[in-house]
Amino acid sequence: MQDAGQAADKTVGTTVTQTATRPDGPAGGEKKKPRIIGILGPAFVAAIAYVDPGNVAANLSAGAEYGYMLLWVLVAANIMAMVVQYLSAKLGLVTGRSLTANISDWFDARRSRSRAGRLAYWGQAEIIAAATDIAEVIGGAVALHLLFGIPQLLGGFIVGAVSLGLLAFQGRKRQRTFEAIIVGFLVIITVGFLSGLFVTGLSVGEMVEGIVPRFQGTHSVILAASMLGATVMPHAVYLHSGLVRDRSFNPGTEASMRRHLKATRIDVFGALCLAGTVNIAMLCLAAQALRGVEGTDSIEGAHAAVTDALGPVIGALFAIGLLASGLASTSVGCYAGDMVMRDLLKIRIPILLRRLVTMIPGLAVLALGIDPTWALVISQVVLSVGIPFALVPLVALTAKRSLMGRYVNARGLTLVGWFFATVIIALNVVLIWLTVTGQG
Repeated sequence: MQDAGQAADKTVGTTVTQTATRPDGPAGGEKKKPRIIGILGPAFVAAIAYVDPGNVAANLSAGAEYGYMLLWVLVAANIMAMVVQYLSAKLGLVTGRSLTANISDWFDARRSRSRAGRLAYWGQAEIIAAATDIAEVIGGAVALHLLFGIPQLLGGFIVGAVSLGLLAFQGRKRQRTFEAIIVGFLVIITVGFLSGLFVTGLSVGEMVEGIVPRFQGTHSVILAASMLGATVMPHAVYLHSGLVRDRSFNPGTEASMRRHLKATRIDVFGALCLAGTVNIAMLCLAAQALRGVEGTDSIEGAHAAVTDALGPVIGALFAIGLLASGLASTSVGCYAGDMVMRDLLKIRIPILLRRLVTMIPGLAVLALGIDPTWALVISQVVLSVGIPFALVPLVALTAKRSLMGRYVNARGLTLVGWFFATVIIALNVVLIWLTVTGQG
């Protein structure tokens, strides 16, 4: 990506470096320093990807089958996610452009292959967004069925309609409102999935033992690979850089940029600690109350097991958390797809029209009566294919001094980024192989 960095110097990197060192900033000086709390928000939207319906069955299945033994996997996955999402936000903040916009610049630097490459990259990103949407529509529909007995196809339409309403708040002028709504859903998700722990309690000693990496047979290795390899989602990586870019502030001076980077670290740490807590709580709930219970490898089975073990109130809260997860995730996925098209093709269709179109695959799955759990598995495989296309450019771009200027990654951070990217990509390759061969 050497040429990309040189091209970006003209449009992005040089501007950022000069702007950061100008004493008066781009608008004649900072009249008022933004409070750090006012800068927070984008990471909490991206964090929705880490508590989507696809994670629910996996975490509960791990806890029900192996107790606390695979707790270390979630801890490791969360640390990896923090690094990846911080790099995404940092790229958007420093360059003022999203990851996909920077990749678009890279294609521009190779004009002879620009159109074909750009279309191919956009195509895979759109497929990723579609796979995400299928999973979330199905998850929300299943939740409505569990709560109210609504047929899943009708539930899919309801999820789509609600997400249309949520996306009406999307846009630069309303971004903070959109973020606030998504954070509200994240709170509901947290309450829904943590409520059971107040009934079951926790085994602190077993939790401590669960922090020590270990396995118990081949299946535990496969399950650990699933939990770790499917944690980082491509659309969350794309979206985070765009959310930061679309913020209505301008970092201005170097001091302000550093302030915003500090706020970004706090944002990422707080959001992913919350998401990680939810995932860990699901595993611990299953480890404490569902150990040895059959059928927890599907969302419906997990809900039935929770209800039988802990009562209808906890079961209802679980389903409410699942519904909030589906509603928030499908809105965020559509938002990510809109940003990808805007950046790579320079085309933007009304996001509500896009929402109507992207609902179709998920509704088709429900209409055809395809097993929801199987559809979720296939969607995770599709997402796995897209992981390298997001992580490799992200680490490469944030390590490029010609683009990032004085905010280029420290060598240690770059090495950690490459290590995590390699591990995540390798595990996703394993997941794809196991799924294709029928071993997963």
